[in-house]
Amino acid sequence: MTEAESRVGHEAEAESRAELLDDCVHCGFCLPSCPTYVLWGEEMDSPRGRIQLMQQVEDGEPLTDAMVGHWDACLGCMACVTACPSGVQYDRLIEDTRAEVERVHRRSAPDRALRGLVFALFPHPRRLRMLLGPLRGVQRVGLDRALRRTGLLERVAPSLAAMERLAPRLSKVEPLAERLPAHGPQRMVVGMLTGCVQGAFFPGVNAATARVLQAEGCDVVVPPGQGCCGALSAHNGRADEARRYARRLIEVFESTGVERVVVNSAGCGSTMKEYAALLADDPGFAARARAFEDKVRDISEVLDELGPVAERHPLEVTVAYHDACHLGHAQGVRVAPRRLLEGIPGLELREVAEAELCCGSAGIYNVLHPEPARELGDRKARNILATGADLLVTANPGCLMQVATALERLGRSDGAAPLKLAHTVEVLDASLRGRPI
Repeated sequence: MTEAESRVGHEAEAESRAELLDDCVHCGFCLPSCPTYVLWGEEMDSPRGRIQLMQQVEDGEPLTDAMVGHWDACLGCMACVTACPSGVQYDRLIEDTRAEVERVHRRSAPDRALRGLVFALFPHPRRLRMLLGPLRGVQRVGLDRALRRTGLLERVAPSLAAMERLAPRLSKVEPLAERLPAHGPQRMVVGMLTGCVQGAFFPGVNAATARVLQAEGCDVVVPPGQGCCGALSAHNGRADEARRYARRLIEVFESTGVERVVVNSAGCGSTMKEYAALLADDPGFAARARAFEDKVRDISEVLDELGPVAERHPLEVTVAYHDACHLGHAQGVRVAPRRLLEGIPGLELREVAEAELCCGSAGIYNVLHPEPARELGDRKARNILATGADLLVTANPGCLMQVATALERLGRSDGAAPLKLAHTVEVLDASLRGRPI
């Protein structure tokens, strides 16, 4: 791209940003749904306040550390998008703003080091898998619990302490073949994203996803070497990095000839459904990104679209369902997972109070901002416990880790057994196989 073309592109982008900023009429409907405004009651830590800061920069005011701090404090949960009566595209505004921050703003050395560590690790499935052996050993001998009791890591490095606490108890890895045939007549051929954190820390969710799809008549293609989808990068302003990941993933799935690309991680799915916008200015990938995006579905959407053919066995369990923000707010998928759960005989579904508020996971937010994330996690955990449910069900690995940590921290005041947690598809898998969850 020439310098002139780049300048024209930035001018067009600026014009688009200006139009998006003008959509906000500062009505305040977003305020009760914004987690940071609910916590702190500060105007600049609300969506309309952050938009006002964006407008100030648009009008020529210099970018300051304080402005960046308010934007960094946003979880990107998109609850405000759901609440907004004016259709303000805050999702686009915050991602564009964060990309601009990463281009022009110099962060502190500790912040750069922490972000460097996160992005050198989390988007790389192989590196994550290399950690599993040592982490499993630490958990086996109880060193993780001993370290927590000392409180030393919390005092010295709160973000690293948050990372350690979030790590789930590791289960046995269940490798998947590259192609898994449908059980019975073939109804659809689907490709499956294995994910980074999902694949490394929740392999059982991937295995359950494949089994349920097979039981419902799908040939399941699991392309090797798929890599990261770019969600963490896109949500944190690393736009060029996100585009690289997106191009690679498109290339990997293009040759499979699948009818749908199935995703069981809400954060990944929301970004993959925006590949057309992410790669709109790439002449080699714009059309390919649109074609790919058209195929992307959350696992609950595919199963709801197909309709059930496999027998559901009863599960006598009371379930509290938590809407992952990037499934409910970003993708607008709320009915399908509930309908799938309600189709299981014996299962009772209960709603969680303040369902619109984020649990505090928000990608890597709970690592970069452990204190507000902890407050939000504890608030979510209390609301979940108040349902009296036996099982908490959600559709995102980050939510599972965040809520599990909060529940462990709070404990059960009634002396009951700890609340179990599961991905939506794990509950369906248990029902189809006739096994307890």
